Amino acid sequence: MQEIERVNVEKRLSDMAVYNGVAYLAGQVPDDARLDMEGQTAQVLATIDRLLATAGTDKSRILMAQIFVANMKEFDAMNRAWDAWVAPGNAPPRATVEARLANPDYKVEIVVTAALR
Repeated sequence: MQEIERVNVEKRLSDMAVYNGVAYLAGQVPDDARLDMEGQTAQVLATIDRLLATAGTDKSRILMAQIFVANMKEFDAMNRAWDAWVAPGNAPPRATVEARLANPDYKVEIVVTAALR
């Protein structure tokens, strides 16, 4: 049976689990919560890029994205960063919802699942 690989394991969670050809990322949040929505989103997407690279895959292989925003009034700013980042011709299925996030300074949290290469 194939082992589950976990990345950046902490007491409460791992940043990613890889199993059976799929990378499952935990919700990624910005490192700098002082940034505006576009900046926070870009920072989260860069983290996702790094994690996917660790698993040997990339954003063109995302199977599903779930985006949580603290305020839907900032939806357009989040989309500016997303649109600049998403792999052309490979926009994944996506859901975006408004939610109260764990840190009141977070504006966005993103969860993705991606196929390995």
